[in-house]
Amino acid sequence: MFRPLIALAAALSLSACAEITDPSGLSPETRALYASVQDGAITVPAVPDEYITEATARQEVNYSAPHAAGTIIVDPGAKRLYQLLGNGRAMRYVVGVARAGRGFSGNAVVSYQRDWPYWTPTANMVRRDPELYGPIRNGKPGGLDNPLGARALYLYRNGKDTLYRIHGTSEPKSIGMQASSGCIRMFNQDAMHLAANTPNGTKVIVLPQSQSGSWVDPADIPAPEPTEALTAGSNPLEDTSTL
Repeated sequence: MFRPLIALAAALSLSACAEITDPSGLSPETRALYASVQDGAITVPAVPDEYITEATARQEVNYSAPHAAGTIIVDPGAKRLYQLLGNGRAMRYVVGVARAGRGFSGNAVVSYQRDWPYWTPTANMVRRDPELYGPIRNGKPGGLDNPLGARALYLYRNGKDTLYRIHGTSEPKSIGMQASSGCIRMFNQDAMHLAANTPNGTKVIVLPQSQSGSWVDPADIPAPEPTEALTAGSNPLEDTSTL
């Protein structure tokens, strides 16, 4: 007579286990977007759960910008980057932006892009902090500790380098914050995804603060984000990466 009771208890136990949800609140699909990935000889670490939410993970959203499919629109004020898909849809990414000001606004094109790009500090950086930048004045090879991360898209205007980049980062805590010296940072996984879908010659529009939030679906209006620059524990090279 006890066997049915034992079987019932076991079934209830399994049912209870099945109802336990991931305490992070992340779906398996979202976690997979930011899982560790092998990229050639380099293993890109997974983005820690604490820096991702279902709302801010890259995803398709309604976005009615009046520009051609493929166009990239950067909204520094909202800390968002949109790549237009056509028919009022876009792939949306959360990004890190400049600590002070917006650094650049207007139109540009992706002249070229690099995987695990080489990075060289500017002459001003070397003069300002010779102890930090002097030893690497000739540049730093690509890798996990390079400020430009896994991918970099180089923006030109009228045939001239703007010194403005859209790039990956090894500092995931800076995404969604004002933390760079002017460039647009992305999780490495997002930078790789964007680069794979962006041919050279792609138009880029960087919105001024006055146009922040343009064309956004009301259901996708970003929640307030931190605006203070990162300090403690941040990579000094990352904080002064380019512009």
